[in-house]
Amino acid sequence: MNTPANLRYTSEHEWIRVEGNEAFVGITDYAQSELGEIVFVDVNTVGETVAQGEVFGSVEAVKTVSDLNMPVSGEVLEFNEALNDQPELVNNDPYGEGWMVKITVNDPAELDNLLDAAGYEKLIG
Repeated sequence: MNTPANLRYTSEHEWIRVEGNEAFVGITDYAQSELGEIVFVDVNTVGETVAQGEVFGSVEAVKTVSDLNMPVSGEVLEFNEALNDQPELVNNDPYGEGWMVKITVNDPAELDNLLDAAGYEKLIG
């Protein structure tokens, strides 16, 4: 499994990459491999502020649907529109072109509640 050291992770298998006051959020390589072929990503929270741990959307695979939980509190600025036509980007490039939302980070201290790469690797075994 690929677990980049520059990201933070949730125990629900989301990742966050902070760039200044904004951040990109998606699901981990482990999560996409467990879900299987991603067929749809649904995010209807653009423009809304979502608290840490709350659901900001869902991801649908061939056999299941899973909620997406916000790693830190913030306003959802943008949905990755490329996923409308190519949801498989989540499978092929979960940490790059398969990002799901761009957010503002309301409270950077919440990042301290997340796992680093070593902690996440320990979680998934």
